[in-house]
Amino acid sequence: MILAVVVFLLMFDWNWLRGPIGRWASNEYERQVELRGDLDVRLFSWTPSVTVRGLYFGGPDWARDRPTAEVAKIDASFRLRKLLLGQIEMPLLAFEQPHVVLLSDAAGRQSWALHPDRPDTGEGLKLPVIQQLVIRNGDIVFEDRRRELTLDATVNARETTGPDDTGSGFVLDGRGSLNRSALTLRVEGGPFINIRRNRPYGFKATLSGAGSRLMADGRIIRPFDLGRFEADLSLQGQDLADLYLLTGVTLPNTPPYRLAGDLRRERSTWTFNDFTGRVGASDLGGDVKVETAGRLKVEADLMSRRLDLDDLTAILGARTRTTASGENTTTVSSGEPGKLLPDATLQVERLQTMDGRVAYRADQVKANDLDVRKVNLGGVLKDGVLDLDPVAFVFNRGELNGKARIDARRDLPYNTVDFRLSGYPLESIIPTRGGSQPISGRALGRAQLEGPGASIHDFAAASKGRISLVVPQGRMRAAFAELLGINASAGLLKLLSGDQSDTPIRCAVAEFGVAGGVATARTGVIDTDVVLAKITGTINLGTEMLDLTIDGESKKPRLLRLWTPIRVRGPLTAPAVGVDAGSVVAQAGITGLLAAVVAPVAAVLGFVEPGLTEDADCGRLIAGAR
Repeated sequence: MILAVVVFLLMFDWNWLRGPIGRWASNEYERQVELRGDLDVRLFSWTPSVTVRGLYFGGPDWARDRPTAEVAKIDASFRLRKLLLGQIEMPLLAFEQPHVVLLSDAAGRQSWALHPDRPDTGEGLKLPVIQQLVIRNGDIVFEDRRRELTLDATVNARETTGPDDTGSGFVLDGRGSLNRSALTLRVEGGPFINIRRNRPYGFKATLSGAGSRLMADGRIIRPFDLGRFEADLSLQGQDLADLYLLTGVTLPNTPPYRLAGDLRRERSTWTFNDFTGRVGASDLGGDVKVETAGRLKVEADLMSRRLDLDDLTAILGARTRTTASGENTTTVSSGEPGKLLPDATLQVERLQTMDGRVAYRADQVKANDLDVRKVNLGGVLKDGVLDLDPVAFVFNRGELNGKARIDARRDLPYNTVDFRLSGYPLESIIPTRGGSQPISGRALGRAQLEGPGASIHDFAAASKGRISLVVPQGRMRAAFAELLGINASAGLLKLLSGDQSDTPIRCAVAEFGVAGGVATARTGVIDTDVVLAKITGTINLGTEMLDLTIDGESKKPRLLRLWTPIRVRGPLTAPAVGVDAGSVVAQAGITGLLAAVVAPVAAVLGFVEPGLTEDADCGRLIAGAR
């Protein structure tokens, strides 16, 4: 019987099994599979081998016109002793003219997923031990319609120098496009000869596209377990957000960057640790962890030793331009000339694809107009909802603390913010003039807003809520205090004489109700020892235009006082301050009438302020505004 079996196997035509094998594989993988050429099997050896010619592996139902793989010839051998122990070790695996097509459609379906109903564990491909791998004249086509990515690459793995002097080893060289920009990929490795499990396999890879360039010098720790490798990774580009197209990880908008660190993969977990570099004119370092099993999850702990505040505003949507003059500097604008609020649109669909957590701190901040000294930010993204907490800025004096939420579960995000300002010096807002400080004191404030919007500008333009600003006490140059009431006699004389004296600010309170993006003054008072000024009007957050009126009443008798309010109008970036000319004309008309009807001396009464105004109830006003 043994002899009969041996004779049967020696004389058996293995081509008889091509049909049954093809039908089984077609049924198992729900696509057309055929062995179109000869099938040769050599069993009687310590290294049994098989040769397959004309393998056709079709595409899934939605891509039947694009076969996943076509291979002219496959040679494979196995170590018999390992097979008897239930292990696979291959002395040789060789492919001739393999043509592979990998497709991902707009719905995220992948043509190479043999069991699409099973969840992706993210652990990577784990191949058996292959001591010698040869690929001749291979090519791979990869298309991702979601990211508008196409790549056409040649693949060769040889152990000796080829006729075109391309050298030995593994080479994958690809060209394509990503989001309508050029894409290149090159991967190089040593020859696949005498590969051992305990001997790491080195490789180098360079990927360029979408304004980014990634370079890796790595090692597969246990060949060919592609789920475990490590690499020294460096990356640079114009905007970190562009890396989404290459990696699928959502990152914020930034100025140009250059980073380098230690990349590791351990099954479904990727880490980029101890990285350092620069983003714009700021240094940046830290650790990033990405979990790919199931829903994508990213965790990052980041820090800057010295932050340029302009680089941080780019994350909020400000446009940046970096110039290389000595140290990199970043110029920031909102996007539209003359506007303050950034108008860059949040890409909602990217927030919906992943969860994450980020913590960032800046130990020092470069000199800036706001006098910010430290920054501490935190955020958690879960199921399309981004919670920013804390949002903390430490000034030279004072702090800004708060939290924000962006609900991106809908196409148009809905946002809420609650920020508190404490102890911020007025001297940082109104600088010293002529060697004297025109105003001093500490400001307290709060902004509670909510509304829809995919950018900061759009959110502000549609927001509702309240904004308040309080100065419990302070000092103001006496000349300016007098002019709040358009007190021409005292105010102008103090200015012209160079009087540097000041007067106490008993309190200053401004509370605005916000609806439809328009902030309307509910309470507006500046109370000094000499003048009580009331503020009315609006601030349009959508158009970024001011229309405020300051109407001052003197608390002391004054000879020359114009009965006219001060107008503050124009854009937030450059408001114009003036007086209501109509009120001045009316006052002059009354004065002229008194002079004609009564007596010339009576004309002076039109400009006299009796000074009967009383102090404001500062305690009640401050309590109501907080």
